Amino acid sequence: MRHRPVLLVIAHGSRDPRHAATVHALVRRVRSSRPGLRVETGFLDFNVPSVQGVLESLAAEGVRDIVALPLLLTRAFHAKADIPAVLRDAPPQLRIRQAEVLGPSPLLLAALERRLYEAGLTPADKSSTGVVLASAGSTDPEASAVIAEIAREWRHTGWCAVRPAFASASLPRTEDAVRELRALGCERVAVAPYVLAPGFLPDRIARGAAEADVLADVLGPAPEVARLLLERYDVARVPVLTAVGA
Repeated sequence: MRHRPVLLVIAHGSRDPRHAATVHALVRRVRSSRPGLRVETGFLDFNVPSVQGVLESLAAEGVRDIVALPLLLTRAFHAKADIPAVLRDAPPQLRIRQAEVLGPSPLLLAALERRLYEAGLTPADKSSTGVVLASAGSTDPEASAVIAEIAREWRHTGWCAVRPAFASASLPRTEDAVRELRALGCERVAVAPYVLAPGFLPDRIARGAAEADVLADVLGPAPEVARLLLERYDVARVPVLTAVGA
């Protein structure tokens, strides 16, 4: 049987207890999707266990190979700086491969549509509905550009119009994008939060959606998201397997 590295899901963490609860629900779905794969969770801040604590615990158990997967939708500061810094401080006996962030991916678009349909829309509503793709926002211009590109691509799947919005750092805000879609003449306006778990910025998105007709839930433990985590893991683990001669 081929050796499989441990999957360490690295979440940001939040003072809002809904954040950790949602992360754990997603990890449970990942575990149930692939029995036998060991999946651990570590948080960068606010919640326990910390990433460093999980790494030290795994090393003490004799684990050697780990795929560290950032639970992030874009390659912003946390993926480029925070997580690599934590991993560099890991016990030296660990062989760690950092997987790519989750976005962009067609699976995330599928999860967004799932949440919109769960909120009351149907595929027949697409041509008359404008959608606000509402992200948390980032000071990293690369991350903001990715959100804008996702909105452009999603528009071509049949929606009346799709506009990006940001809860922080960048403009426009959710409420401004809602008004823009109204002005364009969309029959209805829906807000699709491009965030993984509840918290301060998702709550800001929800407040900005007050004038929208539909507000979808966060992506959370959607099956498409769980599948995407496993896809990122499978891509990242190959060099680890080669390195250990498995």
